[in-house]
This record gives sequence, C-alpha cells and structure tokens, in this order.
Amino acid sequence: MSEPGGRSRRTSHAERRERRAAVDDPAVVLEAAARFLEPRARSVAEVRRRLTSAGYRPDLVEGAIERLLELGMLDDEAFARAWVESRDRARPRGERAIRGELALKGVDRTTVDLVLAERREAVAGIADDGGTTSADLAAAERLVARNARALARVPDPRARRQRAYALLARNGFDPEVCRIAASAVGRDTTDGAADDAPDPDDLGD
Repeated sequence: MSEPGGRSRRTSHAERRERRAAVDDPAVVLEAAARFLEPRARSVAEVRRRLTSAGYRPDLVEGAIERLLELGMLDDEAFARAWVESRDRARPRGERAIRGELALKGVDRTTVDLVLAERREAVAGIADDGGTTSADLAAAERLVARNARALARVPDPRARRQRAYALLARNGFDPEVCRIAASAVGRDTTDGAADDAPDPDDLGD
C-alpha cells in the first residue's frame, strides 16, 4: 500500500490479521502452517496457537491441523520423543524439567508419560554395584561431565559439590539425584575434565 508521494506504508498487525480472517481457502492456511514447520518440528498446540494468533478462522486452522496429522507432519508423540532425545544429548534435564517444558509446548500428559517411560526403560540398566541406573541419574552425570572443567576450578571439594548440586537442581533433577551425582564431584572432578564448554546459563555464582 502506498501513501501520497509514492512512499509505501507498512501494514499494521491488525490489518494483517483482518486480511487473514477473510481468507476462505484452506490451502492458504495449510501453506502457512507448513512454513511454520519448516525450521523445526512443532507440537499440535504450537501450530494451533500460531495460526490462531495470526488471525485465520478457527475452522480452517483445525482443518489444516487435521491434514498435517494425516500427512505425518504433526505428531505430538514423535515431537515429545525428539524433544527428550535432544535434551538428553545436548542439554541434560531432569524429568521434572522436561515435563514442564513439554507442558508449555501443549503436549498432553498421557503422551509425556509414555515418552518418559520409554526414556526410563531405555536407560535403565545394571550398575557396577548391582543396582539400577535411572534415566535422571544418567542425565545428571552427563550434565556434570559437560561442566566438569568449570567445576574443577572450584578448589574446595565441599564447595565444588555444592556448586554441582545447585547446577543439577536448576536443571530439574530431584534432590536425591542431585545428591548422588554431586557426591562424586568432590572426589574426582579434577580428573578427566570434559572438553565440552559449560553452558553459560548453567553455572552460577
């Protein structure tokens, strides 16, 4: 849209919403949803929120979601599974934190329960002492290993354990897991420090 003198006027958010509300072609909404999915996978709730907030008619939004589900482009179970795998690989979190993150993404509790049960079954194994290794404890140990170099710079073993405990607690691990994983830090953090740089959000003062 142009103003007198040939200058273009930027379309306001309200005007864009009004135009989208007038759309009656399902293909337009489906295309908008597909563009939203291009960078990464999303949950059903994320797509619904995005299309609805953009101003598209609710019936067309639901139609686009149904089509994406049919095409396999939307799948909350696969989304949750990939989220958990990504967290365990790149930035370990406790089950409590993962539940909270997936809830914010709109994934229903039944799906989250299923995926986290799979995580526990996949990680559970027989430890050297004959006990079982929990998924959260394995993730906690990975998080400590990722931050081993920074932890090793804390000279006092007690303070080092406290720092590790705080790190784990901030990342959603329960107190018992924090205690177990942090207890080893005072003994052997200085040996075999991880090459990975710590996440700047993880280690606090």
